[in-house]
Amino acid sequence: MKLIREEIETVDFIVEEKNGKKNMFIEGIFLQGDICNRNGRMYQMDTLRKEVQRYNENHIQAGRALGELGHPDGPTVNLDRVSHKIVSLKESGTNFIGKAKLLSTPMGKIAESLIGEGVKLGVSSRGIGSLMQTKEGVNVVGPDFMLATAADIVADPSAPDAFVEGIMEGKEWVWEGNSFREQLASKTKQKIDTLVTQKALEEHKLNLFNEFINSL
Repeated sequence: MKLIREEIETVDFIVEEKNGKKNMFIEGIFLQGDICNRNGRMYQMDTLRKEVQRYNENHIQAGRALGELGHPDGPTVNLDRVSHKIVSLKESGTNFIGKAKLLSTPMGKIAESLIGEGVKLGVSSRGIGSLMQTKEGVNVVGPDFMLATAADIVADPSAPDAFVEGIMEGKEWVWEGNSFREQLASKTKQKIDTLVTQKALEEHKLNLFNEFINSL
């Protein structure tokens, strides 16, 4: 499955006060269904509804729905880069409206400071799934779609599609043991298949095997 990321620019950053303590939140559209987005992809509402239900039950309600500051290069959430916690994600028409609380982590403080200085930020959903292209050229996200996070905070939500496609979406990922994992075994096999001499084959097999073991 491919890493899939979608950017949303029109979100609000709001401050709420409770018991004398102020907290900053992100609120707005996190996911959109039944529409061909600017990346040429479309999420069917049935696919999103099913995945959002799973995400709500397994992550939001369990207090584990986290997001990062910046553009992660994989589908896993890196705890050292966590900036906020997603507290709600609800269906509204063909959209899913999300709300996330900025945390007192180093990245959360950086995000809060950037917002306070007037820097325009957006959010980016991140997940993995298969793509099925229609005859009209639209890539429909398959029913195997799984969210890694409903929202990362990004400073360049209008990042060129070529960057996303070439750097982030070019890898294959699998869901294994309750976590996302890059398909290193298939990459290793492809490298081995391109070798020509038996001596080089044996040397590279050993090197690639060691690389694969070290990456586990």
